[in-house]
Amino acid sequence: MSQYQFDPAKRIYGVLLACVTALFWGFLAIALKVVVAEIHPVTIVWFRMFLAFSSLFIYFIIFKPSALRLFLRPPLYLLVAGAGLSLNFLGFNHGIALTTPGIAQIFIQLGPILLALAGIALFGEKLSLRQFLGFVTAAAGFSLFYQTQLSGFKAGEEVYIKGVIWLVIAALAWLLFAIMQKPLLKKHQAQELNLVIYAMATILYTPFADYSSFASFNLNTWLLLLFLGINTLVAYGCLVESFKYIEANKVSIIITLNPVITFIAMAAFEYYHVTWIDPEIFSPLTFLGAALVLGGAIMVVLPKKGLKKHL
Repeated sequence: MSQYQFDPAKRIYGVLLACVTALFWGFLAIALKVVVAEIHPVTIVWFRMFLAFSSLFIYFIIFKPSALRLFLRPPLYLLVAGAGLSLNFLGFNHGIALTTPGIAQIFIQLGPILLALAGIALFGEKLSLRQFLGFVTAAAGFSLFYQTQLSGFKAGEEVYIKGVIWLVIAALAWLLFAIMQKPLLKKHQAQELNLVIYAMATILYTPFADYSSFASFNLNTWLLLLFLGINTLVAYGCLVESFKYIEANKVSIIITLNPVITFIAMAAFEYYHVTWIDPEIFSPLTFLGAALVLGGAIMVVLPKKGLKKHL
């Protein structure tokens, strides 16, 4: 029997945590698209990590100073996770700067799909027929989505390809981060791990951030930056905590649905003629490609005994 099946209440709590992550990530891409028009991606990553680290550091200094001992001898898995998340943030920022929120949200779904593949390759899990069909469906969806968006992308083919490459890099980096979570959470608390990861990313990007640009920000820019920082703290805090209560494949299913939130929000912005962000240009074939990607991803990460029985 799985360790996650003993306490139904904790399993529900884990599902809710993953839902919070999906919700925050659904709006993250939109906020980032607005901010990267004014601020360099590296500076955005530094600010998000610095704000998240500072908040957690103050909390632990006041309520649990013993947690800071992890800085003395951080395990190798934690350093790898920190490097992975740092690169994920940078890749996603560059990718969304060159493409759109919708495109970024679809291609970043490579992360959860590859996480399921990692379970098969690294941990000896068997590939079911449904998972195989899911991989094929997702691959067809990625191809269709890529081609339809490429043909209608305003900024041109070269910019689009560069953006997609950055997004693939971001997905691979997230995979590295996610793989490290299971062994780490067996010995350490989730937020203690995040504290070290945020500190590592902050230090890594400190030499490259453009601090002079902060003086020129208006109130709206500052509010968006604060939202991005809070988004980091809440979304990844909930994500890592969720791994403690439910299986990784269930977490992957839930967070795979976050592009739906982005698509709905972008459609609402276009309907109400919002001018502070460019509308998405999606054809019926684009929507079909996106649906195939999301459907295939869910088929891949769905537990063998079925989602209903496990939730």
